[in-house]
Amino acid sequence: MRRLAAAAALGMVLLAGAAYAAGEEELPPFLKTNWSFGGTFAADAFGTYDRASAQRGFQVWNEVCSSCHSMKLMSYRNLAGIGLTAGQIRAIAASKTVPGDLNDQGEPTTRPGLPSDHFASPYPNEKASRAANNGAYPPDHSLIVNARVNGANYIYSLLQGYVEPPPGVKVPDGLYYNKWFVGHQIHMPAPLQDNSVTYADGTKATLAQESHDVATFLYFASNPHMDERKHLGVRIVGFFALMAGLTYAVKKHVWSDVHKATHDEER
Repeated sequence: MRRLAAAAALGMVLLAGAAYAAGEEELPPFLKTNWSFGGTFAADAFGTYDRASAQRGFQVWNEVCSSCHSMKLMSYRNLAGIGLTAGQIRAIAASKTVPGDLNDQGEPTTRPGLPSDHFASPYPNEKASRAANNGAYPPDHSLIVNARVNGANYIYSLLQGYVEPPPGVKVPDGLYYNKWFVGHQIHMPAPLQDNSVTYADGTKATLAQESHDVATFLYFASNPHMDERKHLGVRIVGFFALMAGLTYAVKKHVWSDVHKATHDEER
């Protein structure tokens, strides 16, 4: 299912590229920030998730974003990847209400969540979601970073891109001006501001900090196995480096006898 969703996300990226090619207004450069998982050669090759930032990002997503957005491909047990303990994960899951089995009358029931459950969605279906959001359909966040060009930087900038429209630009009712959204008019009102949450670890919750943290968590959600891939890559590179050294040493040893014999014949 994740592969199918990734293919759909790629399709969205290609469509976005086609829109730009057709003359869509180019967005301004993204805001600059440092990511532990990418953005420089060292981070791209060896970087890992800043677990403290990812945990704060989950707090932001859980307290703010999850009221409208779903994350259907994530299970609560996946939160172990950002460093949450089994007890914390059980408590988070249990605080959610998820669909249960049918009762004896064939009616649907609900129950507290389990670590094995997928994230609870805020709406039962797309129609209910649109009805609650003036016709707009908040996208699922499971692969949102991979579905956007330069995903983490885009999200980080978008969340801070709500500004007053330029003179002469009229924004229709129900839309909001955002300088990093294609077309600049977005249905989603600004979801974050300073002190949108009170961080459990005492970090100051500025808009920039919240945007950075939630983008880190969303990157993790889209790439939950990144750490394992990079660790495997380092081991493979180390293995090939070792084999290259051994091969060179064997070559030197074998050919040293040949060179010695050739030298003796010439004498």
